[in-house]
Amino acid sequence: MSEVTPRFATGAPQNLEERFAGRAAHMQPSEIRSLFAVASRPEIVSLAGGMPNLSALPMGMMADVVQKLILNNGQEALQYGSGQGHPKLREQICEVMALEGIRANPDDVLVTTGSQQALDLISRIFIDPGDVVLAEAPSYVGALGTFHQYEAKVVHVETDDLGLVPDGLRAAIKSVRASGRRIKFLYTIPNYQNPSGVLLPADRRTEILNICRTEGIFVVEDNPYGLLGFDKPSPNAMRAEDSENVIYLGSFSKTIAPGMRVGWALVPPSLKEKLIIASESSILCPSNFSQLTISSYLADQPWRDQIASFCDLYKVRRDAMLESLDEHFPVTAKWTKPGGGFYVWVTLPEEIDTKALMPKAIVAKVAYVPGTAFYADGFGSWSMRLSYCYPTPERIREGVKALGGVIKTEMARRGGNQLN
Repeated sequence: MSEVTPRFATGAPQNLEERFAGRAAHMQPSEIRSLFAVASRPEIVSLAGGMPNLSALPMGMMADVVQKLILNNGQEALQYGSGQGHPKLREQICEVMALEGIRANPDDVLVTTGSQQALDLISRIFIDPGDVVLAEAPSYVGALGTFHQYEAKVVHVETDDLGLVPDGLRAAIKSVRASGRRIKFLYTIPNYQNPSGVLLPADRRTEILNICRTEGIFVVEDNPYGLLGFDKPSPNAMRAEDSENVIYLGSFSKTIAPGMRVGWALVPPSLKEKLIIASESSILCPSNFSQLTISSYLADQPWRDQIASFCDLYKVRRDAMLESLDEHFPVTAKWTKPGGGFYVWVTLPEEIDTKALMPKAIVAKVAYVPGTAFYADGFGSWSMRLSYCYPTPERIREGVKALGGVIKTEMARRGGNQLN
C-alpha cells in the first residue's frame, strides 16, 4: 500500500513572504500612516494628518438623512448596486462639477470608493513597469504610493508659488523622451494642492493642457479641494477646458464626510467600459448605502451652505497657522499662503533634516509630515507639510509655537543665524 502525501505539510510554519509576487516589494507604508500611532495621542498637537474637521457638520441632520433613507428606501440602500455607481448620484455629481465649469454626461461618471480607488484603477489600466508618470514636486503621497506599487517611475516637475511651471513641464518631457522612456500621463492637483496648498492660475492651466495635447500625454486632474476656496472661487477645472484629454477625479470626503468613502472619476467615453470592468473586479460595486446617503443629502439638504461653513472653519484655522508661523518660526524659513484647502508647505534651511527632527518634535508634543514623504526620489528633506484642518485654532498656535522652538534649537545647535 503506497504512502499518501499529506495535503498540507506539517512542522515549521511556512514563510509566506517567500511566496510574495514581485509587485509586493513595491508596497511600502506611507510615512503619514506610520505617524498616526504617535500623532493620535491626545497630548500631541497633530499638524500631520489631513483629516476633515466634521465639527461643522450637523450630526442630527445626518442622522435624519440616514433614518429616512433606511425607512423609505432601505431595501435598495442595503442591496448590491451597479458597478458604475447609482444613476441618481451620477446625475448629482454632474451638478456638483458644474460649479467648476464642467459640462458632463452622467454616463461618463464612475463612482468609486473614494478618489483613491480611481487612482488605483487608472494606474492598473495604464501603467506598465518602467513607464513614467509626471507629477508635481512635491506631490500627494497617496498617489506616489499607488504609482510605485504599479512599478512606474515618477518624474517630478518643477513648481513655484503658483503651482506647476509650464516650462518645467516642457523640460521634464524633453528629458524623459531623450532617455528613451515612455510617459503615460501627468498627475496634478491644481486646486489648493496637497501638500503645498498652492492654486494653479487659469492661464497656466490652459498652457499645460496645450503642452500635453501637443506631446500626446493625457492629464489626471485630482480635485478634492476645489470647492474649499476661502476668499474667491478657484478657476474652472482643467476638465472644463478639455473633455478628451483629461481624466477628472472628485471626492465627497472633504466637502461632506470621508467616512462615506464616495468619490468618482469623470472619463472620456473610450475609457469608461475598461474602468468599470477594473472596478468590478476589485470591489464588485461601490457601497449602495454610502451612495444613497450622499444622494439623499444632496437632494434634501443645503449642501452649498454646508461647504461654505467648512470654508469659514478652515479659513480661521489657516489664519491661526500663518499668524503663528510669522511669530514663532525663524526668518530663514519660508512657507506657502494657501487660499483654500488644508495645507501649508514649509521650507527650512537645507541643513535641517525634518525627518531626523521628528523625534524631537514629538518630545515637544507636536507632529508634522516630513517633506520626503511627498517626493518619489528622496528629495525634500528640509521641508515639511503642516495641516491646519483638524486642530482648534488654539491647538494650532500651541503646536506651531512648540515646533518653532524645536527648529530654532536645532538651528542654534548647528550654528545657524537669523533665528528670530
